Amino acid sequence: MCGITGWVSFDSDLTRQQGVLDAMTETMACRGPDGRGIFLRQHGALGHRRLAIIDLPGGAQPMSVATPGGDVAIVYSGETYNFLELREQLAGLGHSFTTDSDTEVVLRAYLQWGESLVDHLNGMYAFAIWDQRDEKLVMVRDRMGIKPFYFYRTPDGVLFGSEPKAILANPLARKAVELDGMRELFAFTKAPGWSLWKGMSEVLPGTLTTVDRNGLRERTYWRLTAVEHTDSQDDSVEHVRELLTDIVDRQLISDVPRCILLSGGLDSSSITGLAARRLARDGEQVRTFSVDFVNQEANFVPDEMRDTPDSPFVRDVAEYVKSAHQDVILNPADLADISVRRAVITARDIPQGLGDMDSSLYLLFRAIREQSTVALSGESADEVFGGYRWFHDEVALKEDTFPWLAFSNPLSGESRWEILNPGLRERLQLNDYVADQYAAAVAEVDHLDSEDEREHLMRTVCHLHLTRFVRQLLDRKDRMSMAVGLEVRVPFCDHRLVEYVYNTPWSLKTFDGREKSLLRHAAKHVLPQSVVERVKSPYPSTQDPGYAAALQQLVKEILSEPNDALFAILDRGWAKRAVEQDPARMAPHVRVGLDHVIDMATWLDLYSPELLLD
Repeated sequence: MCGITGWVSFDSDLTRQQGVLDAMTETMACRGPDGRGIFLRQHGALGHRRLAIIDLPGGAQPMSVATPGGDVAIVYSGETYNFLELREQLAGLGHSFTTDSDTEVVLRAYLQWGESLVDHLNGMYAFAIWDQRDEKLVMVRDRMGIKPFYFYRTPDGVLFGSEPKAILANPLARKAVELDGMRELFAFTKAPGWSLWKGMSEVLPGTLTTVDRNGLRERTYWRLTAVEHTDSQDDSVEHVRELLTDIVDRQLISDVPRCILLSGGLDSSSITGLAARRLARDGEQVRTFSVDFVNQEANFVPDEMRDTPDSPFVRDVAEYVKSAHQDVILNPADLADISVRRAVITARDIPQGLGDMDSSLYLLFRAIREQSTVALSGESADEVFGGYRWFHDEVALKEDTFPWLAFSNPLSGESRWEILNPGLRERLQLNDYVADQYAAAVAEVDHLDSEDEREHLMRTVCHLHLTRFVRQLLDRKDRMSMAVGLEVRVPFCDHRLVEYVYNTPWSLKTFDGREKSLLRHAAKHVLPQSVVERVKSPYPSTQDPGYAAALQQLVKEILSEPNDALFAILDRGWAKRAVEQDPARMAPHVRVGLDHVIDMATWLDLYSPELLLD
C-alpha cells in the first residue's frame, strides 16, 4: 500500500522543482507513514510515501532499473497477489531480483512485457512508471478501481496522485469546482472518471493511460463482458468456493499483523470463516474487529434497511471460529466530533455527507491500526452476488434509473436535494443529469442473444453495480483506511470471481429463493447457521437521537455566521428548519441533510475552493 504522486513536464526542467514535488509527496504522509522517496529527472518526477507490508527492509520506492537507454522507475500503491508466481516466471526468463517486494516484480514485468504487463497482474493497484527510454509515463489502475488514482493535464504534460490533494499541492493545479463537479456530488451516480475538481480526472479502472510528447492516450485492458455460463448449480457453487478459498489464502500474505473486519453479515463472516480455517493450519488465531454504537443492541428498532442489530451475529461468528475479537464501541459525541469530521473530509477531499457512516468507519480503522496494519473486508459481495434489497424490489427495478436511487432510502428521491440553494438546484438540473448518466451506463452493458427479458434486466442491474455503485464504496473504504495507514483488502473484488459470478444467470444467483445464493452455499461450511440464514443488513448507522441533536447544535453554530460560500450551495432556510425539529422524530433524509451542511462547511474551510457555479 502507499501514496504515489508525480509530475511530467516536457517543456521544463523538473530537477529544479524538488520543493514542489516534496510538497506533493508529503500530502500522502498518512497513506505512507513508514518512508518517503522521490525520483527526479529532467522531464519526469515521481514521489512516494510507503506503508510497509511486504519486504519491510527492501521495498523502498521509487524503485528504478538502469537500462542502456535510460532509467525505468516505478511508484506503486497496492498489492499484487500473484507476485510470487510472477517472480518465478520472470526469474526463468532471466530476470534477477534484489528485493522480496511485489513492487520489483511489477517493475521487472514491465521490462519484460511492456504495457502488456497488465494482463499478468492479479491484485489491487495504482502505479506509475517513468520510462526514460521513450520519455513516457505509464499509469495503470486495477480492474475494479480498488485503489484511487487521479491525473490533471497541464499545457506540457500531466500531474498525478493517489488522491486529489497531492495534485492540488502543485501550483499548476487550479483548486476550482464548477457545475459538472457539483452535479455528481449530489447525484450519486459515480460518473466514470469523475473528480469534483475542475480539470482533474480519475484513471479509469481497468485502464492504462500513457503520456508522452504526443499527448495522453487511454487503453482499456479489462471490462465486464457477457459469456455463456455452462456450469451446473453444484459446479457453480463449488467453483465459487474454490475461488474464494484461493483468494483469501493469497490475501492473507503479509509481513505485518492482519485481521478481518467482521459485521456479522454473510459477506464478512464468510471471509472470517475462510481466513480462520487457513490460519489455523499454521497454528494462528484469526483476529476480528467490529464497530457498534452505545446501547445500539438494547435500543434497536427495525427499519426499512435493517431488520436486526449486528452484535448477536458478530458474537456467533467470533465464537464459532474462535477468533480474538474486539468491538469498537462509539457514542454520539465520537461520531459528531468536529475534529473527526475534519479528518474525514481531509481524507476524502470531498463533502460527501455520509455522516456517521464515514465517521464510524474512520474511527473503527483508527482503532484497528493500533494493533494491525492489514485488514480483510467483505466489501463488494453485494455488488458481485446481488445482495442489496433493491436487487429484489420489483418497483425499484422497473424504474428507469439507478436502482439504488429508486429504492426508498435516505439517498433516494428528490428529498435529498432539498438542502440545495434553490438557484443552484435549478442550474444543476439534477434529474436530467441522472437520466443522462443512467442512459450512458446502460449503453455500456454487453448482452447475450440468448438472454430472456429477466436475465437482460438483471445483467444490466449487476453491471450498474459493478461499474458504478461499488466504486463509490471502494473509494470511501480506501480513503478512510489509508487516512490512518491501514491497508484494507477486498477479496470479493478479485477479477476472477467477479467475471465468473457476473456471468452466472440470475436464477443461479437466487436459486434457493434468497439473495446471494451462490455465496451462501459456497461458504456455509465455515459459518454458524444463524449467519447462513441472516437477511442482508447494510453497514450500521446509529439510531441514537443524541447524534441528530449533536448535528443540530453544530449546524446552529454554522448558521450564526454569514458563510456566503456555504449558502451559495446550500439552502439556509432548510438548515434553519432542520435544527428546530425534534431529534427523536427526525426523518433519515433530514439527518443526512444536516450531515451535508456540516461536511460542506468543513470542506470549504479546509480547501477554500474557487466556486464556478454561475
